[in-house]
Amino acid sequence: MSIKDKSIVLLQGIFKSDFFDSLEKKDDEQVFVLEGRPSLKAAHSSCRELLKRGIEPTLITDNMAGFLFYKNLVKKVCLSYQLKDKHGFLCSVGGLILAVLAKRHGVVVQLFPSDAELKLVGKPSELFYFNGSKVVASKINAYVPLVEWVPNKYLSKST
Repeated sequence: MSIKDKSIVLLQGIFKSDFFDSLEKKDDEQVFVLEGRPSLKAAHSSCRELLKRGIEPTLITDNMAGFLFYKNLVKKVCLSYQLKDKHGFLCSVGGLILAVLAKRHGVVVQLFPSDAELKLVGKPSELFYFNGSKVVASKINAYVPLVEWVPNKYLSKST
């Protein structure tokens, strides 16, 4: 069965371990994990937990999600969050664009609490280097927000 024949569940953020216990291995589904730049902690954590449960994930870069929505392959989006109130949720950066895309494409968004403590802003050096190699020219600035607010108007379901 090719990816075109499966529906995709996107995972973004750092989830509590028990979140993964609720996922079932389904032949018609593929779990895609967003990398979670700049630290890549989300990818490492989610992939490890999925493999422990016999679910083989597919890792994608954060900006590939739009392509999957465009191809109508995404069935569900799962976001982890740090805080919530009556107006929305504080999620890892990237959560807002996933929620906007999901709303536009009629895809369910579910939110799950995270026990990871995230920093609000990262260091420019986290974007300037990858695997120890500098990936940008000198005299470049960086803006590194690590969390963003996702308003309720983009969300379909929270847990």
